[in-house]
Amino acid sequence: MTSPRSFILALPAIVLVLALFMTTVTAQSKLSTNFYKNSCPNVESLVRSAVNNKFRQTFVTAPATLRLFFHDCFVRGCDASVMLSSPNGNAEKDHPDNLSLAGDGFDTVIKAKAAVDRDSRCRNKVSCADILALATRDVVVLTGGQSYSVELGRRDGRISTKASVQRQLPHPNFNLNQLNSMFASHGLTQKDMIALSGAHSIGFSHCSKMSNRIYNFSPRTGRTIDPTLNRNYALQLRQMCPRNVDPRIAINMDPTTPRTFDNAYYKNLQQGKGLFTSDQILFTDNRSKSVVNSFASSPAAFNKAFADAMTKLGRVGVLTGTQGEIRKDCTRPN
Repeated sequence: MTSPRSFILALPAIVLVLALFMTTVTAQSKLSTNFYKNSCPNVESLVRSAVNNKFRQTFVTAPATLRLFFHDCFVRGCDASVMLSSPNGNAEKDHPDNLSLAGDGFDTVIKAKAAVDRDSRCRNKVSCADILALATRDVVVLTGGQSYSVELGRRDGRISTKASVQRQLPHPNFNLNQLNSMFASHGLTQKDMIALSGAHSIGFSHCSKMSNRIYNFSPRTGRTIDPTLNRNYALQLRQMCPRNVDPRIAINMDPTTPRTFDNAYYKNLQQGKGLFTSDQILFTDNRSKSVVNSFASSPAAFNKAFADAMTKLGRVGVLTGTQGEIRKDCTRPN
């Protein structure tokens, strides 16, 4: 029998779970796939056309937009606050964790917003937050991923601070407990986290983010290469990332099909070819290994899980109704 004291100690955790559940339910009830049915009925085709044009200019459009959406939602919720600029360099985008966000992601949203606002029926009626959500789905499809419905009705946030980013984004050296804890704080499960990690199928990073795994893994033991890393892959990474390499040099997250959104990311993990520690841990930790194996063997299972997880991610901390605004310029509040 549970003692009164045990029950009281458990109350904070229960309250947190209930709060996350109620937030998700509230967001879901206010968002709708046909939110703009009357005010801007062709919003999806307008955004899709603009994203297609941008994608034809550069492939970076895809991973940059996808990463921008994730970084936006994990800080203050999916409110496009990551798009805001600050004259004194104090916005979310100015935080060290966001300095590597590629400009093509921002440009994609800006161009899509301009395309939407050129339609007189839609002008100043569609939020930058919704445009970013739609553009993210579109780049997944453009790179070979499966389409999914996008819930709409978000408002744009008015606040963006560098301080708000601190400790809100996962780092390349995270272990499974750290990943699960961070994602759970946004109402996302371990399976959601593993599915969303599949976005690394088309991502790229910089050598500094993983150099410790190939040069200085364990100075105490004298082991230079992370033993969970495929040795041949590690040697290839050393060729691409020699010591003291230019920090601007980028390397693909997926060494096999870097321009295709597919389940190869999980097959790579099975072979010890996860670029980050936080990638490879999904396979080496027995608590998550079975899901990796499932996604590696079934593209359909991965696609469904990714679509479900993206829908849940798109509900995180959303502003609706009078809580936010419809920005005329995605880079600054009205």
